[in-house]
Amino acid sequence: MAVSKQDRRNKIRKRVRKSITGTASRPRLSVFRSNKEIYAQIIDDVEGKTLAAASSRDKGVTAEGNKSKQAELVGKALAEKALKAGVETISFDRSGYLYHGRVKSLAEGAREGGLKF
Repeated sequence: MAVSKQDRRNKIRKRVRKSITGTASRPRLSVFRSNKEIYAQIIDDVEGKTLAAASSRDKGVTAEGNKSKQAELVGKALAEKALKAGVETISFDRSGYLYHGRVKSLAEGAREGGLKF
């Protein structure tokens, strides 16, 4: 039986999460992508706390462009919130998604906003 996209993503996600953990000095940027929206949060796994979060459902993030443009704006908004919280360097957790399209746009937006990873 063929493996579905969701099963493939979960398998990759579990494999990557074995090695990537967010600490206070280098938290983890986690991405979730639905069909319509994109969500991102910066997490300190040691404390179990979310330091900053942004999504395409936020008021200041709506864009007239396509979903990739929205993802870029989410990355910039997240970077702005993270810098206010005192976070500069992060580890990027793409949650099993391919580094392409909206996930790549979000990462580039976060880099433009000032995050280093």
